[in-house]
Amino acid sequence: MDIQTDHRYAINLNVRGIQPSATLRINELSNQLRQEGRDIIKLGLGQSPFPVPERVTEALREHAFEKDYLPVKGLKALRQSISGYINRSQNMRSTWEDVLIGPGSKELLFILQLAYYGDLLIPRPSWVSYAPQARIIGRSVHWLPTHAENNWQLTAEELDIICRDDPTRPRILILNYPSNPTGCTYTDDQLLALANVARKYNLILLSDEIYGEVHFEGQHKSIARYYPEGTIISTGLSKWAGAGGWRLGCFVFPQELRPLQDAMAIIASETYTATSAPIQYAAITAFNGGEDIDLYLHNSRRVLKVIGEYLHRRLEEMGIWSQRPQGGFYLFPDFVDYQDALARRDIKTSPALCTALLEDTGIAILPASDFGFVPDKLSARLAFVDFDGSEALALAASDYADTPLDDAFVNQACPRLTLAMDKLEKWLKAL
Repeated sequence: MDIQTDHRYAINLNVRGIQPSATLRINELSNQLRQEGRDIIKLGLGQSPFPVPERVTEALREHAFEKDYLPVKGLKALRQSISGYINRSQNMRSTWEDVLIGPGSKELLFILQLAYYGDLLIPRPSWVSYAPQARIIGRSVHWLPTHAENNWQLTAEELDIICRDDPTRPRILILNYPSNPTGCTYTDDQLLALANVARKYNLILLSDEIYGEVHFEGQHKSIARYYPEGTIISTGLSKWAGAGGWRLGCFVFPQELRPLQDAMAIIASETYTATSAPIQYAAITAFNGGEDIDLYLHNSRRVLKVIGEYLHRRLEEMGIWSQRPQGGFYLFPDFVDYQDALARRDIKTSPALCTALLEDTGIAILPASDFGFVPDKLSARLAFVDFDGSEALALAASDYADTPLDDAFVNQACPRLTLAMDKLEKWLKAL
């Protein structure tokens, strides 16, 4: 064998065996099946259904001519805007120098792990890319146990248990809330307890708050309030402003972690160089906010809340248990009560469950195994995003401006989601 012609041996061993991102994979498969004529209900990729606010889109048009490379850490005016946004929303005292801009928070998380040599602590279940990124870089991953009875929330006790045996070991803890994949969030008391343990062991705490603005009640609170010296806030435009494809994310650091921010900037300078100039200029408008942005968020939350509650109720009526979502656009249903019926069809794992559901009904969801669980856990993530967000916002702001949203609204604005529940119910009854 000529090893020079066998390119397999040139591949980083940390990448071998890793599949493309599960969310992107299910989206591409769903699109392919649609092109082949299948009626696919896309509940796999967690992409915001809402349009980018018009004033933000107009700002992008106005700055399309911007072509120069911007500073590695980001445009100063945008960093000022994001600092002001964090200070207003979280009652903090960050400065523009604490902000680092990147082409999506996903890229920033990756270079954080390159810059900081420490183990990654991830509560299970978690977003699909945390663990694979760590594996690519060669970092150790420790899954932290959580329990359905506690809404899959990490407890301070469980965090303390993993840290106490080697108390000085460098670690990064990731908290994502409202959660992808469960839609659940933390209370103030839970955040305070976790912050105390993080401080006890000098953890770097990455608070992934990308869904913070779509907390259904608009009451998201950052753990940085309780552990400011060790918390990095991660946010961006993708989930609350409908701008996933714009690829703009940001980290907000405490001054105590400025050396880590600088180290990440060095890596950025040798990799992506800078984030798109027109996107950065347009993002200033988004983070500065205003009455129109406030109304957009108000109606986005109303729409997502009524959909989440409708789907949660429909699933419970089918005998499928899940946590009631508190933010974002996810549910994490458990099919364990159908375990025997599914086994009669030789469906014994969450991947097999999702494959059969897609083939039989056209409903695309993601298996629990993509979120850190063993394959035989019969749960899945459902992203309730297959609806026209523009129409839903318009209906909420007109016919329902002074009226609570209800099932009739869901049926009118989100027919694909009600169809998904009808198809799922029929499929389960036929097992």
